[in-house]
Amino acid sequence: MIRRFGAVPRHNQRYQMRPGAYAILPRNGRFLLTCQMDPHPDIQLPGGGIDPGESPLPALHREVYEETGWSIAAPQRLGAFRRYTFMPEYDLWAEKLCHIYLARPLRKLGPPTESQHEAVWMSPEEAIQRLGNDGDRHFATLFYRRSQAKTQPKCSRPFLKG
Repeated sequence: MIRRFGAVPRHNQRYQMRPGAYAILPRNGRFLLTCQMDPHPDIQLPGGGIDPGESPLPALHREVYEETGWSIAAPQRLGAFRRYTFMPEYDLWAEKLCHIYLARPLRKLGPPTESQHEAVWMSPEEAIQRLGNDGDRHFATLFYRRSQAKTQPKCSRPFLKG
């Protein structure tokens, strides 16, 4: 079963399935994110819809480039979540099936090609607070906690009081 985040679906509303691929992009202690400016500024994990006939990984590469201007490498799937939302840019009520990946931002190729998007860098702590949906925050938090646990020193023996 895939976990749901956000609003409970309305019983009287029809939703169109909208699968998408999104990425957590850490580099030098910060996350590369996108700010979608319209209809209001919204910080998001870069990514978006998987087109009909397209596979998730090519969609992920395309969407990250469109929204940030960056190429990525070594994507690894972390999981997925579902959310029900209205997408004003498409005038569409969507059941979004969000596939989340971890990838490495490789290099900046230019500005975002998708209008109303701006690439932004944030510390993981700020990103977790400012990401615009609960699912993005959940996966960013999980990744951040795991990465912090890996960098903590480990003792081979318990600490003994003298």
